[in-house]
Amino acid sequence: MMQIDKLENFSKKIKGKLVFNYDLKKSNWFNIGGKTKAYFKPESLNELVSFLREFGKTEKFFILGAGSNILINDGVFNGVVIKLGKNFSNISLLPSKTIVAGSATSDKNLSAFASENNIGGLEFLSCIPGTVGGGLRMNSGCFKKEFKDILVSVQAIDRTGKITTIQASKINFSYRQNDLDKNLIFLSASFKGEFKEKNEIQEYIKVIKNKKDYTQPTKIKTGGSTFKNPIKQTDKKVWELIKKSVPLDTKFGDAEISNKHCNFFVNKNNATFKDMKNLIDFVKENVKLKTGINIETEIEIIQ
Repeated sequence: MMQIDKLENFSKKIKGKLVFNYDLKKSNWFNIGGKTKAYFKPESLNELVSFLREFGKTEKFFILGAGSNILINDGVFNGVVIKLGKNFSNISLLPSKTIVAGSATSDKNLSAFASENNIGGLEFLSCIPGTVGGGLRMNSGCFKKEFKDILVSVQAIDRTGKITTIQASKINFSYRQNDLDKNLIFLSASFKGEFKEKNEIQEYIKVIKNKKDYTQPTKIKTGGSTFKNPIKQTDKKVWELIKKSVPLDTKFGDAEISNKHCNFFVNKNNATFKDMKNLIDFVKENVKLKTGINIETEIEIIQ
């Protein structure tokens, strides 16, 4: 059971934000979700360390990044949602074309920083609508590059408040996942690029952004790619399996399949968690029925 009294006392000692019954609906791209019993936005690393030392072993928590690839239940999240803010989004340049970025840094800002400093190899990040922390967690990628391809090391903190640095060579990455402890909270990461003229970088970013805008829905309430490509089972992309298996005008309430890319699901107006989850389940079941292939969600479902 949540220690409300202790959390309230803790909130009086910090400069950061710790509030109760916080509405999560506007904190994610789907614009779907209920409330969390507690919402913590630490002002500093010291506050995060103090929080974890006191509550890390007893409270359930979820780390909220950009909210671009999650689906949140309409009920109450019986735990603490932790949101790392601007003090966790600093970017700095080290020698040898290495960049250190806080976990709350947007992928887009990291790509732009690399461009300004004539560092190539990070251009693909300009097309990923998330944060460094989220990208690390799921080994995000596009245009044939992933986080693992540019990562040097990760700085993280565990539930006891202990900070550790993990070298990329010690992490086993695979498609949209890694073997890092799910209880670790990422604080920052180091990335390595190579010298490239700024105009070449910007030209390539323009090319891949145009490709993305042409094939994927933008400026609407969507959670990004819904399912992972089932690379171990077939060489077909997941959108091909969906297109083959379900009517693309399938809807559950205001949850529907994008007419621009069928692996993107859309909250057309006021879709509920149940609407979107029903659509996800329907597509998953029909792809299995029609093709024999079991597809997994890329979207993280928070219940």
